[in-house]
Amino acid sequence: MSSKQTILGRVTQLAKANINALLDQAEDPQKMLDQLIRDYANNIAEAEEAVAATIGNLRLIEQDHKEDVDAAAEWGGKALAASRKADELRAGGQTAEADRFDNLAKVALGRQLQSEKEARTAEPTIAAQTEVVQKLRTGLDQMKAKLGELRAKRDELVARATSARAQNRMMDAVKNVDVLDPTSELSRFEDKVRREEARALGKQELAASSLDAQFEQLDALGDSAEIEARLAALKG
Repeated sequence: MSSKQTILGRVTQLAKANINALLDQAEDPQKMLDQLIRDYANNIAEAEEAVAATIGNLRLIEQDHKEDVDAAAEWGGKALAASRKADELRAGGQTAEADRFDNLAKVALGRQLQSEKEARTAEPTIAAQTEVVQKLRTGLDQMKAKLGELRAKRDELVARATSARAQNRMMDAVKNVDVLDPTSELSRFEDKVRREEARALGKQELAASSLDAQFEQLDALGDSAEIEARLAALKG
């Protein structure tokens, strides 16, 4: 497997990673996301270097191809010029010199043919490299989008965890208030006050009943005195 295929395979695999599936398998999602973010950032940096090298190689091949194309055109021009010069010399009766220029034209045509072959040979490589570079760039864009998704997911998870901790603290506080409900102490104190009030009422009733008894005794004494007085009157 070539290094280009290895890079492309890794970029594609990372770009297609399912974050939710990874989170479902994680014991500590936040730590896992932090690690994923670090790994993604490192992989993106490595992939960018590899893609840059691949693009650099492609540009070199393209430059060589252009040079071959330009060379083919240049040798074609030289062949044409030499051929015309040979025709001109042959028309002037200078056959030997005309043959020399025809031979120069043949040499130029040979160079042109070689340059054209080299240019044609490079074209499939350029096409394949161009496709690889495009895929790598697409994969990098997907990886960068995935990194943004990871960071957003981590921020969301941290916010949810913070909220959950705050809610748990509040519920624990409410539970402690329920366990140590001050109103229960007030109720006991109220019961104590009511018992004291009841005792006071009892004493009041007791005191009132004692006073009534004294008045009843006083009334009884008055009746007895009246009886004695009436008895004395009868006797007199």
